[in-house]
Amino acid sequence: MKTLPSRRGAMTAGVAAALSLALAACGGGSGVSGGDATGPAAVPSKSAAVQDALSKPAELTFWTWVTGIEKTVARFEAKYPNIKVNVVNAGQSADQYTKLQTAIKAGSGAPDVAQIEYFALPQFALSKQVVNLSEYGADALKDKFAASAWNQVVINGGVYGIPQDTGPMAMFYRKDIFDRLKLEPPKTWAEFAEAAKKIKADNPDNFITSIDPGDAGGVDSLIWQAGGQPFKTSGESNVSVTLDSDPGVKQWVTNFGTLLKDKLVEPQPGWTDEWWKGMGSGKYATWLTGAWAPGAIMNSIPKTKGKWAVAPMPQYDAATPMNAENGGSSVAVIPQSKNIPAAVAFAEWLNSDPEAVKSLNEEAGLFPATKVLLDDPAFRDVPWEFFGGQKINQVLGDASAAVRPGWQYLPFQVYANSIFKDTVGQAIDGGGDLTAALKSWQDRITAFGAEQGFTLSNS
Repeated sequence: MKTLPSRRGAMTAGVAAALSLALAACGGGSGVSGGDATGPAAVPSKSAAVQDALSKPAELTFWTWVTGIEKTVARFEAKYPNIKVNVVNAGQSADQYTKLQTAIKAGSGAPDVAQIEYFALPQFALSKQVVNLSEYGADALKDKFAASAWNQVVINGGVYGIPQDTGPMAMFYRKDIFDRLKLEPPKTWAEFAEAAKKIKADNPDNFITSIDPGDAGGVDSLIWQAGGQPFKTSGESNVSVTLDSDPGVKQWVTNFGTLLKDKLVEPQPGWTDEWWKGMGSGKYATWLTGAWAPGAIMNSIPKTKGKWAVAPMPQYDAATPMNAENGGSSVAVIPQSKNIPAAVAFAEWLNSDPEAVKSLNEEAGLFPATKVLLDDPAFRDVPWEFFGGQKINQVLGDASAAVRPGWQYLPFQVYANSIFKDTVGQAIDGGGDLTAALKSWQDRITAFGAEQGFTLSNS
């Protein structure tokens, strides 16, 4: 998957301003909306229009930053030659969102279809900047997708995107280091801490893993994996933020607070040359991240071929394994489109057709959101030469099935992520009080939400 690295950085002032405008346009008290469907009778006719659109001439613009996705789009055009799809890289993640919201506000220049990460989708849904696809029969696709993926696009009963890829978490580890130190992949966080001590004793300059002080998404995923639910939205405008009291947050603080205090985990910005050098040299013995990581490892540190393996995430309670997502995107349709039925048809085919999803995986490197691949022995049983012949998709597919349900992102998560580095990130980087930093993050999140007309609570 090519989407996660963008989640590390702080949101630009332009994105913050665009988000503020988008929220203000909703009016006081407006929250995540299920859309404005005119009733059950509207669905059949619109659903039929989607199918009919595949046989009519149309030209669509698709904003995405996924490298190689043009090959999958070409397959669509070959199958449906009446429809031309222009693939445009308008910037990655926050950069694209700024341009998208600016174009929507201007009333022109927006694409027909856009890639939107799961954590950002609620902000577009609440301001009706993406189409409620339930009106076009998209609910019928539910059973094609992993539950964790489908849950990310359902907001207040509406469907606001088609899942494209996912990032179920796993532990990518240096098998050469573990074998040399006679360590087994830790099954629990307690075992993880013990392994970390042995790695540190072997070489004081090494760590079992790193944690990025600027990556709100990475910490969100670790909190999710710990059973946390610190963000909740109900109805049109009620939002609760419980970073100071959520049991899963406290569990994460206890675990990683100790690892950081004992210098078993290093605060280090990810995706930098220094970080990749550390990954390549063995300075970091594991990478706790999403299932999209194999491509990044192979492309960035190819000389480590044969030194890596994959294992499930360590657990707090081995008897009740839980997992989380780390990254992933949806494909949404923009109301400004002059051919919404064709745009919906394209989004559905791109992300649910068996030929398409196989192409997205093999030619664009996206980890699948669809059961047609996740459950396919031909996908699960492929040995990966880079990973010593391990059938890593078995581990990653099981990780997808184990994702804990119920996680929610804020309807202004883009803003929340942008201030993470200045609150929790400072505590991570400087050895500060994580609990106090989380409270500071919470206070700034709730203040912003209240300014936008939401009803905020801490319970």
